[in-house]
Amino acid sequence: MRVGRAVIAVVAVLGGALVGGTSALGASTPAGGSIDFLATGSANGGGKILVTGAIGDHGKTLNIDANGSPDPNGQHVKVTLTKGTFEVDANALDAKTNKASPIFNQATCSAALSATGPVTLLDGTGLYKGITGTVSVNISIGFLLPRYTSGKHKGQCNTGNNANPVAVSEQIHGTGTVQFG
Repeated sequence: MRVGRAVIAVVAVLGGALVGGTSALGASTPAGGSIDFLATGSANGGGKILVTGAIGDHGKTLNIDANGSPDPNGQHVKVTLTKGTFEVDANALDAKTNKASPIFNQATCSAALSATGPVTLLDGTGLYKGITGTVSVNISIGFLLPRYTSGKHKGQCNTGNNANPVAVSEQIHGTGTVQFG
């Protein structure tokens, strides 16, 4: 019985120290170093992100233009985490993605493509003020296109520029190094 109470007391003390330590540590600027992130995207330009390593945080993403305005086709991304924000310049990655050829299945109107390229981190706020770094990102995109419901192409895949995909999935993974200062 004494051992059980001692273990509970130690756990309570350590738990309190960890909880107190978390808030104290959460207020200091990260040291920088390696990061790894996983993100999802969507057709409307938003998504979710989890960052591990030198940054341990999570939040959401939003595609923006170079001026910071929301733009589903923007080549910059605003990353809003729980402890601050930063921007990602994805121009080089977008250039690689735009050159990638999707693997298209005409029978199912489905396609997939992937590309790898660098992104640059900048313009941090909050805990991420002064962030810089380069991350190598792999993006995999899959989508299903609609079929024409009438006309001479009835039943065929609608591959036109104005076709809205039936479903889209973007999986994004990156690794790199960040600095603060």
